[in-house]
Amino acid sequence: MALNTRRARQLTEAAAPLLLQGERIQLTTLAGVGSVSVRRMALTAAVVGVVSGGTVMATVTPRPMYIALTDRRILLFDGNRGGKPGKLVIELPRPYVSASGSKKAFLGLQYVTRLSVAGQETGLKVTFPVQHRADGHRFAAALPTAG
Repeated sequence: MALNTRRARQLTEAAAPLLLQGERIQLTTLAGVGSVSVRRMALTAAVVGVVSGGTVMATVTPRPMYIALTDRRILLFDGNRGGKPGKLVIELPRPYVSASGSKKAFLGLQYVTRLSVAGQETGLKVTFPVQHRADGHRFAAALPTAG
């Protein structure tokens, strides 16, 4: 299921002033972006558990971001603004981005792909939640595969 009409319009409006002449949006969606290690998750849970005397449990999740995939770039907007797309956080030129490790995750409810950016040591993990899982397939298919 793609973004609802209102959110897609809001994301398109946020991206419009940033588009280059002739650039077109091909996909709008929402995903968790970042890389959260198992070690960090365990450490966060342990610290919160100790501080709260075991009464509170914490989890660390990737940051929600709205994605506008254009024919030239990947634009990532802050997704922590009460549902409405926020400011531009990351801009990646498509010719330098490739996707790898795309697969279903968490009991097949999510779709995860890893983005590699030429010249960068670390990539980005993009996790599409269940309601945007189909967008994950389309997003990964639009990018070259890292080899």
